[in-house]
Amino acid sequence: MRAIYVMIKCEMGQSYRVAREMADSIVELSEMHSTSGQYDLLGKFYLEADQDIGLFVVERVQTVPGIKDTYTIQTFNAFTVSRD
Repeated sequence: MRAIYVMIKCEMGQSYRVAREMADSIVELSEMHSTSGQYDLLGKFYLEADQDIGLFVVERVQTVPGIKDTYTIQTFNAFTVSRD
């Protein structure tokens, strides 16, 4: 599994509805956060190693009604903090 982050810009007044719909319908979604700034939402998705990122974003994310724009970030390594 690998994580990708998708920043999502929504139509005015639609960000909470979009977030709820995605949480209810996209099983790859791990977390959804509302954000300030240029984008309204930040979603963390876990995809299979051989799953096409572009196809996933175009077919599963961008087709949700109320989404105007997306920006995808592919991640490589996850680092954790050791608190000994």
